[in-house]
Amino acid sequence: MTINLTDPVFHDETKAREFLEKQRWPHGPVCPYCNETKNAVRLGGEAAAKGQVLCRPCRKKFTVTVGTVMERSHIPLTKWLMAFRLMASSKKGMSAHQLHRMMGITYKTAWFLNMRVREAMGLGPDPAKSAGPLGGAGKIVESDETFVGGKAKNAKKGKPTPKKTPVVALIERGGEMRAKVVADVTAKTVRKVLVTQVSRKSHLMTDDSLVYYWLGREFAAHDSVNHSKDEYVRGKAHCNTAESYFALLKRGIMGSFHSVSEQHLQRYADEFAFRWNHRQLDDTARANEIIKATKGKRLTYRPTNEA
Repeated sequence: MTINLTDPVFHDETKAREFLEKQRWPHGPVCPYCNETKNAVRLGGEAAAKGQVLCRPCRKKFTVTVGTVMERSHIPLTKWLMAFRLMASSKKGMSAHQLHRMMGITYKTAWFLNMRVREAMGLGPDPAKSAGPLGGAGKIVESDETFVGGKAKNAKKGKPTPKKTPVVALIERGGEMRAKVVADVTAKTVRKVLVTQVSRKSHLMTDDSLVYYWLGREFAAHDSVNHSKDEYVRGKAHCNTAESYFALLKRGIMGSFHSVSEQHLQRYADEFAFRWNHRQLDDTARANEIIKATKGKRLTYRPTNEA
């Protein structure tokens, strides 16, 4: 991970704002209220906030941070850009403690900043609506599950073993992936994830779990490998790609975060899915994609802390 700490965008608030505007508004200001792209005027003078723009059609004022995870944040834009870059560059993830030490901000601020960047890296509550379904005619989609957390050695004396949380991974070979934290891995639960996120025209690849016995028949084709008999690959049939994502997720949690609560696990899963989907980009380009993904996403401290 190499970051040019002398870059003005990490030290000069005006340069940082100009950089954000270039990434979010490459063709000029876009009103977050009415999506107007042509009739906006930049406001100046002492009464106007820095970078403030007036949308003539709806008469509302806005800046480049309105309608994003950065809205109403008191954190300098230079710090935001540094956080985007650090989290895009760190392959195993960047903990709040690391941000706190590296950026010189309080742990509470670093934790909330961390969560808001992860919120930007996610696809929202309905990924199929925001990004379309995975797979399609002639395309292979792998589906697999794993369990995160809940190690017996971490159980306190007299207390039950911590609960393991299931995560379902869906990966289109040669394409993108998604991860979904679920309540259980029953056929009903897994089916809901698959039929809402994967095109039924896809060729489904799974292991030999009974969950997929009937579910696989809802797709154009279904092949499975029998892990219980040590079969992991049979021709094109395997779910090793999904398992490689799980390996990255678990190594990241163990190495950078040590443990993750069930209520926040989805954001961590989204973070690693984002890096997986943008693994072909360099660190700078990946950070810029996070900035673009901030559009339409908001997160306040109380719901985040209570979620």
